[in-house]
Amino acid sequence: MYEIKTQAFFSAAHHLLNYDGECENQHGHNWMVEAFVQGEVLNQSNILIDYKVLKKELNAVLDTLDHKDLNDLPEFKGESPSSEMISAYIYSKLKEKIVQLSKITVWETQTSCCSYFEAE
Repeated sequence: MYEIKTQAFFSAAHHLLNYDGECENQHGHNWMVEAFVQGEVLNQSNILIDYKVLKKELNAVLDTLDHKDLNDLPEFKGESPSSEMISAYIYSKLKEKIVQLSKITVWETQTSCCSYFEAE
C-alpha cells in the first residue's frame, strides 16, 4: 500500500456556537490542510497520483473557504464550523474529484488538528 500527502493553506474566521469560552468570539486562523491518498496500484509512471493534480483539486476546495467568515457560508449555516466540521467538509468535496482520498487533516494551530476519514 502506498500513501502520499500534500499540504495547502487557507485563512478564515469563525466562531463556535454553543461553546462556553473564548472561541465563541469571532477569531481567525491560518489553517493548514493535509490531504492523504492511498492505493496499491501505480500508473505507468510509477506514481499513485500526480501531486499537481491533488494540489490543484485541494486548492479548488480551499478557495471556497479562503478569507471568508466560515459561519456565513451555507455549508456551515447554523452549525459550529469546528475543525471537525471543516475536515469533513473538505473530505466530502475533495472525494468527489479524488476517489483514492483516504484522509483530510485540518490544523488550526501548530499543535492542534483534526483528521476526518471514512471507517472501512
